[in-house]
Amino acid sequence: MRLRVRQLLLCLSLLSLPAFAETLENLYQVREPVTSQQPEDRAAALSRALDTLVLRLTGDPKALQSPGLAELHKDPQQVILQFGYDGDAMLVDFDPVSTERSLRQAGLSLWGANRPLVLAWWLNETTEGAQLVGDDQGAAATPLRTAAQHRGLPLRLPLADLNEQLVATTENLTAAQPDALRPASERYAADALLAVRASENGGQWQADWRLWLGDQREQGVAQGANAAALSDAVMRAVAERLAPRFVATPGAAQALTLEVQGGNLARYAELERLLEPFAARLQRVEGDRLTYRVSANAEPLRAQLALAGLQEIPPGEPAAGAPATGAVPTGAAPDPAAPVDATATLPAPTSAPALAAPASGDVLRLRW
Repeated sequence: MRLRVRQLLLCLSLLSLPAFAETLENLYQVREPVTSQQPEDRAAALSRALDTLVLRLTGDPKALQSPGLAELHKDPQQVILQFGYDGDAMLVDFDPVSTERSLRQAGLSLWGANRPLVLAWWLNETTEGAQLVGDDQGAAATPLRTAAQHRGLPLRLPLADLNEQLVATTENLTAAQPDALRPASERYAADALLAVRASENGGQWQADWRLWLGDQREQGVAQGANAAALSDAVMRAVAERLAPRFVATPGAAQALTLEVQGGNLARYAELERLLEPFAARLQRVEGDRLTYRVSANAEPLRAQLALAGLQEIPPGEPAAGAPATGAVPTGAAPDPAAPVDATATLPAPTSAPALAAPASGDVLRLRW
């Protein structure tokens, strides 16, 4: 019964994705260029693919030099399911379970598949003029999409209609604040805003980029031999700046109690996915309130839950105690064969242990 209920909740999760953040597809598939299919080139490509995946999962360039990965670097195939060739590239599918286990055993903290959706305002400047890269511009958009997938970033491009082309000027893209871009960005429902001014000079590409996530800003410069290399350099830099907000520093995790108000079956499935990197254990259900124990650093946990639209409850505000309308009675297990109301409140786990009262500083309270 418990297994069938869990499968039902996983199905519901497909219907309850956050409006903004996206679950990255093919997180464990890496595409690496190759010059041939000879053994030495194959071995080099597999090693590069492992490095790409480690960086994608941790966001930390120092992780590539971790002593705990030395044996894995000697034989990457111990965590590879399969690989094959697609033209001048090798496609490598890594096993999620054994890869995560190896990285965690090496003392590395991982970034989950649920990541902030980035809206990229990318302006290419050449001798022929300036062009805003739009969603339907295949030749110009493909390097950006390829680089974003390679670096583990969900990416959205604007339509680049006439109004947006008038907004995406060099002045607006290089401004300290994205005030001119925000109104035009609202229609795309993204978490992060990326403004890039790319230019070609003497056969080399360079770019100034700025990234905003909430009220926090990052910026940098990047260079590349061509448009594809520049796109990859920018997306790698962006991923490395975003990751620390969602990945706990190794050794910094602590035991926390997480209370979430406004829970129901669909939101429970969503929380299970969001909290997977934090070793979450559901402890109690009271009406629409879910209580978890997690092992996490508070700031990355807050950032991850904010992607799902959860807001922190101000200290001192009383917790909601009454069950929501349409709640499943406490202690009643849902019948997997019966029609499911995705808005119904979850029943309390029949074997949930009693919680000791945690210190106030060890409790995070949020709500939808």
